[in-house]
Amino acid sequence: MPADYDERQYLTELAAQPVHKRVAGYIRIGGPGWLQGAMTLGGGSAITSLTIGGVYGYEYLWLQPVAMLIACIMLFALSHQTLSTGEWPYQAMKKHLSPTLAWFWAVATLIAAIVWGFSHYPLAAGMLEEIIEVSSGFEMKSTGGAAREIYLLALAIGVWCVCAYTGWHYGAGGRAVKLFENAIKILSGTIILSFIWVVASAHMTGNVAWGAVMAGFIPSSFPTSTDEVTTMMAVLGSAVGINATFVYGYSLLQRGWGKEHRAISRFDIVSGLVLPYMLVTTLITIAAAGAFAGSDMDLAGKLNPAQASQMFVNLGMGEVAGRLVFAFGILGMVAGSLVMHMLCAGAAAAELFGWEINSRKYQWGLMLPTPAVLGVFFWSTMGAYVILPVSALTAILLPIAYIGWFIMNNSKSYLGDDMPVGRNRFIFNTAMAIGVITVIASVVFSLLVKFGIII
Repeated sequence: MPADYDERQYLTELAAQPVHKRVAGYIRIGGPGWLQGAMTLGGGSAITSLTIGGVYGYEYLWLQPVAMLIACIMLFALSHQTLSTGEWPYQAMKKHLSPTLAWFWAVATLIAAIVWGFSHYPLAAGMLEEIIEVSSGFEMKSTGGAAREIYLLALAIGVWCVCAYTGWHYGAGGRAVKLFENAIKILSGTIILSFIWVVASAHMTGNVAWGAVMAGFIPSSFPTSTDEVTTMMAVLGSAVGINATFVYGYSLLQRGWGKEHRAISRFDIVSGLVLPYMLVTTLITIAAAGAFAGSDMDLAGKLNPAQASQMFVNLGMGEVAGRLVFAFGILGMVAGSLVMHMLCAGAAAAELFGWEINSRKYQWGLMLPTPAVLGVFFWSTMGAYVILPVSALTAILLPIAYIGWFIMNNSKSYLGDDMPVGRNRFIFNTAMAIGVITVIASVVFSLLVKFGIII
């Protein structure tokens, strides 16, 4: 950028440009929404998508778009609040709503950021193992035992090194923030292309029923069994979990965004989070539905990407599309998500312990999820299915953030003249209320089913 570059002035000039130029400009400037996309397109989204397709076929294709629509509305509210006031979200909730609620929000975020790693590092190591095996022929699966676990630990540590290096430099602020956001945009595009390749290969082998795909976006049934409800809650939690709700406001302010960026922040969420999420999760679900249709395997909560990739190969998709490209896509999803979990941990720890954002202590706070690399030792007994209950748990915690944002969006003392009024307030409140009620109802319903009160 030129030394005299003024982003706010550029946005004003961009507003007068034709649509295609505005879109190109917004994508170039955008970033925080893409970071949300990187977090959301992680192991949770991968496993829930595989489960929905592998276990239920095309029946629940509508679940993830609905979950993302709710998340989109709530993130619109947070971006409006944060960019209007310039206050760090935790401090805003603590000051204008409830110190206790803010504390629970931060603690839940920190715990979720660490717990997620115990499933993500083994998943990353497993996908890296697939890539090495397909590309070089070297394999350790047949060895088993301690030797393979040490091999997987080494791969997990390698993934951690890349993620820690990235997170540490992002945590320093400045130019590294923009560089990381640009890298995430490239990574997101690569992930999308990877799964387009996988589905195109599935189509070429006749393993996609496109009529059923279209019908799957129209709700025709509702989850009722314990496994179905767990999957439904996992979808809500993996779309935007409690930790993702915490870090978004920080990524906005770390970019130096203000009131002038409110419009682009909404575009950024749609282009960087909503569209990539819907594309990738739909593609994975379609591929899994085609691969596992009619299978008599017990897949509920137990389907993992390595198992799925081998099934794709068995269907005639070949090693490249079925294992290599698919594994690269999953690895990209998991790596981006792991970096974002570090950023969540850093932001939450900084607020809980009174550290300054982007300080050296904040950077060390980014490393709190590090012990999660040991998750590879539990992978053989826990399996990929641990991701579903963890995702469901993050969904159960979502009302902490959603209720808080709803109240604060109607707080004159907090937003002042920037509080929505008139028709805009009615429309936004209605949309937010539907989202909050849907999430709370889902939480209550899932607990009733879990404890056998509703069967």
